[in-house]
Amino acid sequence: MFNNILIVCVGNICRSPMAEALLKSTLSTKPNVYQVSSAGIGALVGHPADNKAKQLMIEKGIDISGHRADQLNEDMIRKADIILVMESAHKQAIEAKQPSAKGKVFRLGEWGDFDIPDPYQRDSIVFESVLRLIDLGVNQWLKKL
Repeated sequence: MFNNILIVCVGNICRSPMAEALLKSTLSTKPNVYQVSSAGIGALVGHPADNKAKQLMIEKGIDISGHRADQLNEDMIRKADIILVMESAHKQAIEAKQPSAKGKVFRLGEWGDFDIPDPYQRDSIVFESVLRLIDLGVNQWLKKL
């Protein structure tokens, strides 16, 4: 069972905070079963979530204003039962940094065979498209968890 779920992107201010919040929200009926967190491969440590990400999540009834970016480290990788990344390149980077992670790193879009592009510093319409992909990926993973 995948109790400790880690979601990873690059800066940990756009994609992974939205994915973390959506997954937590959908798993909220089992708060003591699952631990969901997020981090970035090249995190903007301490920064809040991007304003466009915050606004889109508010529209979904989820507040991520308290989020602060966290740098991915070996301890997080080791403790995670499963690591969900946004792009194939993230999977390769994590497995290169920590070979023991092989077999537990998957794309959020694994079941639909898609990557989720980085919306950082892009228009709101790009963020909306990215959130739809994140939502799709989260819903596909819910069936597997």
